[in-house]
Amino acid sequence: MSGAVLGWILLLPFAGAVLLGFLHLMNPAATRLKPLYALIGVGLPAASALLGLMVVDAVLLGGETLRTTLFAWMAVGDLRIGVTLAADPLGAVMLFVVTFVGTLIHLYAVGYMWPEEGFGKFFAYFNLFLGSMLLLVLADNPVMLFVGWELVGLASYLLIGWYYDDPANVKAANKAFILNRVGDFGFISGLGLLFALVGQGGFSFGDIAAHIHSVPAEWLALVGGLLFVGAMGKSAQIPLYVWLPDAMAGPTPVSALIHAATMVTAGVYMVARFAFLYDLVPEIGLFIASVGAASSLLAALFASFQSDIKKILAYSTMSQLGYMFVAVGLGFYSGGIFHLFTHAFFKALLFMGAGAVIVALHHEQNIFKMGGLRNRLFGVNIMMLIATLAIAGIPPFAGFFSKDAILAHAFASGHYLLWGVGVVTAFLTAYYMFRLYFVVFVAPARRQFGVGGVAKTMLLPMAVLAAGSALAGLLNVPEAFGGGGWFSTHLALPDRAAHMDHAMEYALSMLSVLVALTGIRVAYRRFVLQGRGEALTAGWQKALRDTLYVDAIYEALFVRPVRGLSLLLGQVVDRRLIDGAIYLVTGLYRAAALGFASLQNGSVRWYALYMLAGLCGLSLYLAMAMGGL
Repeated sequence: MSGAVLGWILLLPFAGAVLLGFLHLMNPAATRLKPLYALIGVGLPAASALLGLMVVDAVLLGGETLRTTLFAWMAVGDLRIGVTLAADPLGAVMLFVVTFVGTLIHLYAVGYMWPEEGFGKFFAYFNLFLGSMLLLVLADNPVMLFVGWELVGLASYLLIGWYYDDPANVKAANKAFILNRVGDFGFISGLGLLFALVGQGGFSFGDIAAHIHSVPAEWLALVGGLLFVGAMGKSAQIPLYVWLPDAMAGPTPVSALIHAATMVTAGVYMVARFAFLYDLVPEIGLFIASVGAASSLLAALFASFQSDIKKILAYSTMSQLGYMFVAVGLGFYSGGIFHLFTHAFFKALLFMGAGAVIVALHHEQNIFKMGGLRNRLFGVNIMMLIATLAIAGIPPFAGFFSKDAILAHAFASGHYLLWGVGVVTAFLTAYYMFRLYFVVFVAPARRQFGVGGVAKTMLLPMAVLAAGSALAGLLNVPEAFGGGGWFSTHLALPDRAAHMDHAMEYALSMLSVLVALTGIRVAYRRFVLQGRGEALTAGWQKALRDTLYVDAIYEALFVRPVRGLSLLLGQVVDRRLIDGAIYLVTGLYRAAALGFASLQNGSVRWYALYMLAGLCGLSLYLAMAMGGL
């Protein structure tokens, strides 16, 4: 297959963004154009997804590696940076996730956003988001990856702040944008240092991998740490995670796209893409795994005490990303990417199911103001149950195989603390996810409310994702359960070996399932049998509900000092010192100008006096010059 197909895959969503943006600007209020907007907004990503399936077939099954250069972007001496796209097995998997799951979310968004104003503009931003992520995962060099990385941040800013009439939503968009810039400063610093160390021999990923062994380990450790700072921001890990729950201010399809197929997965992908670097600095890998484990546990604790259905899912994303970072940090790159792959299905489905409930309940998001929807939204109920079973790690659903593989690798590699944290997080995941499910669908409603309908364009992609949530795990069944690890084999990433006998693997899997079932049982007893509500009594529960006041701490430690410094610079340094100096100079010029202007008074007598004074002065000068005085 020709590598030129990669250019078309990338071009289609970007072309959709430009075309939709142009049509919207031509007639922003034209509701009659909504069918055309939907056709373009979904059709072009769908075409990209079909081409992506062909690439997956050629790369994963056919063993090809595709590459194409669209054009040369910059040339400095012997260095050439081109807009070069490549698809190896890792890129092909990410391409499938972005285009296939992303297209399903686009189709879902047609039904969800149909009543909204700015329908065309929304899909222009949505297509831009998809194209930006495709540039990120198909880039053959870190420079183009960084361009996609930044475009993803821009698109997320536009979509998180979609409902800009509410200042809180604008603040949420700003928060996401600024915190990601903090992470991106570390990321671009790492890329700059990496270029200084190995860029002379070319700066494609292949060139870097070929020369990376010549770099001292301490420099590699610094580069790896700086790159991971970028991943902390983009993938919402401690300490740069606080933007993620606030990002729920955007429409639900935006949340689904951010959490399942685009932005937050970029950090995990980046670490896997730089596997050749992180393999040389295992201490940085262990740091990444530790941050991932801590983020996973902290997010699970927060999710267990939230009442907003979308914020629960937001913290669950942070938690599942933590699992992925545990995997890639320990050198189990294929395990981290496989969990990213299965997570895309059930997390997209969870957000879509939440969006269907929100639409049916007229945009109510508090789960404790819902209840008894099992029969009233029967199809949504079934699909939400499948996704909840998958994320809880119940076999044979997708999450069981991907999450348990990570826990097994952590145990087999001797990182028992990370494994223990993962097991506790698995209990909490099952608990808070079934807390959500039981309160919304099973427990009786605490009040009377009407239930609206859900558009078919929302239900159809949910059904496809439900199938993926149930079956995707079968692509990587481990040898202990009779499989051959097809996904990991074809992904062909440089995983660090960690061996464990089948008996121990069976025991760990049974323990994991037992822990998950215990979490489900606790949630059922509390919220169905006992009918517990939203009220929290203990101080520690309220503290976790308020996320340990981290936002307030960040406000006090960072926001207020920066704001104070800005006021000092703006009011004192800029206005009084800099502006004062400028005003002083201009004042002197103004005074001089007024003095000279007073000489121009229009009086002939004064002009004659000036001439006489001038002649006297000239005569005096000449006399002195000739020695007459």
